[in-house]
Amino acid sequence: MFVRFLGRRLGRYRISTAVILVCQLLQSLATLYLPTLNADVIDNGVLTGDTGYILRVGGLMLAGTLGQVLCSLGAVYLSARVSMGIGRDLRAAIYRRVIGFSGREVGHFGTPSLTTRTTNDVQQVQMIVVMLFTLMVTAPIMCVGGVVMALRQDVAMSSLLLVVVPVLGVAVSLIVRRLYPLAGRLQRRLEEMNRILREQISGVRVIRAFVREDHERRRFTAANDRLVDVSLRMGRIMALMFPTAMLVVYASSVAVMWFGGHRVDDGSLQIGSLTAFLTYLTQILASVMMATIVVVSLPRAHVSTVRIEEVLRTESSVLAPAAPAPFRAAGGLLEVRGAAFRYPSAEEPVLSGVDLVVRPGEVTGVIGSTGSGKTTLLNLIVRLFDVTEGAVLIGGTDVRDLAPEDLSRHVGIVPQRPFLFSGTIATNLRYGTPDADDAELWRALEIAQARDFVERMPGGLDAPVAQGGGNLSGGQRQRLAIARCLVHRPGIYLFDDAFSALDYATDAALRAALAQVTQDAAVVMVAQRVSTIRRADRIVVLDEGRVVGSGTHEQLTADNETYREIVYSQLTEAEAA
Repeated sequence: MFVRFLGRRLGRYRISTAVILVCQLLQSLATLYLPTLNADVIDNGVLTGDTGYILRVGGLMLAGTLGQVLCSLGAVYLSARVSMGIGRDLRAAIYRRVIGFSGREVGHFGTPSLTTRTTNDVQQVQMIVVMLFTLMVTAPIMCVGGVVMALRQDVAMSSLLLVVVPVLGVAVSLIVRRLYPLAGRLQRRLEEMNRILREQISGVRVIRAFVREDHERRRFTAANDRLVDVSLRMGRIMALMFPTAMLVVYASSVAVMWFGGHRVDDGSLQIGSLTAFLTYLTQILASVMMATIVVVSLPRAHVSTVRIEEVLRTESSVLAPAAPAPFRAAGGLLEVRGAAFRYPSAEEPVLSGVDLVVRPGEVTGVIGSTGSGKTTLLNLIVRLFDVTEGAVLIGGTDVRDLAPEDLSRHVGIVPQRPFLFSGTIATNLRYGTPDADDAELWRALEIAQARDFVERMPGGLDAPVAQGGGNLSGGQRQRLAIARCLVHRPGIYLFDDAFSALDYATDAALRAALAQVTQDAAVVMVAQRVSTIRRADRIVVLDEGRVVGSGTHEQLTADNETYREIVYSQLTEAEAA
């Protein structure tokens, strides 16, 4: 699988790959020919005292060495560029795939896993590409060429290779077999630690509030120890590799010197040939060791490849239509017809048989107990998920037939957990409408009851915002998220419990201001507080994913038991009336 994966990624680097192969071939041939020239210098120059021959062949050796160095530098430089390019391509491909995932796919992989696959797994592939081009390409050339050149020097001595190379190969294969299962476990342990660390950094306030520092420290330490344990086990196995290889190299060198020395003594082998044969033996075993280094790294690279391919082969369950329907900018009629949604393998649907009509100029409130499917309903409208049954229509067109940019332009949502990006107040407000001017931003902030605190911030609209809005309070983040939606000016507004962090006075003032700018738009307002939606034109009551009531506040208070229970849990009987 790794070979096929790499073959597809190398397609755009054919020229660079070809140059690398040629450079490695030339430098390998030069390396293989140098010992033969050295043997000639010893046998025909040094022993005979022919200084001219030594200079001539020595000059040839110097030229060969210079060419070898230049080819090696070129191969290493291009290998680094190709590996970095493949890493860049993989990160971009994973990003494009993940950014198109629906909530279902993101939940399946998990954020820590996707982060690890985009960073650490890609890095493993980059490393193996460099090693393949710089070590693995030359290893077979040096091994085969070394055997041929050794046979040219002395056939009888070459019989040692029949013993040495298989012994080294068997030792390496036994070690690599132990490494493969540990490589997969190591990546999973790394993911686990990333997940725990992410949870602890995000939830540091909760940890401190409940004085759970010691518990979380022990939890992190346990995950860290598991990662270290797997790493040490891999390290111990890999530590056997080089001592084993060096033992074979030195033992074979001693054998060559022992048997070759006797043959030199009886005159059947020249000193130069013995020196060259010893060099070729070292080159053969060195090539096996180079291949070993790559093979040792292959398990982690193979596991990383599988994990990257899992992401790249996963199709989003929410796909853009091949032929989008014409976008009707006018009007904001929203219809939900018999909508149902069920997670894969779930026993019960989250939503079932939901019918809803919201006309322009109307405000529809949605209320229900926790887990009744309120947020899921809004997610179906903006296509974070697709209905498994029924349909969601905007202006009479199924949202699944609309281009994503058209849907986004016509529908604005303020999520339950507002998220702000690192940057400034202005860049966050312009996120959906980059061409909005400052006057529009201040107008939106005023409606969202956020103008006062933004004016007090150093820099105003240019005040810095930390990642996730960490330097702002929950209420401030909610009001900025509402302002961002107002700058977008959609035809349909979806508020997913977007007033929960506001006090009652701010909540009332914001809703009063909203009524002026959304009077021609359709508004769907999910809320937990009855006071937020009691004056809505229609209130829809959800219970266990089904609509159990629809009407005004007065009608539902009089006729609907589920709604009445919610009302009386928050208001007195007099306040409800």
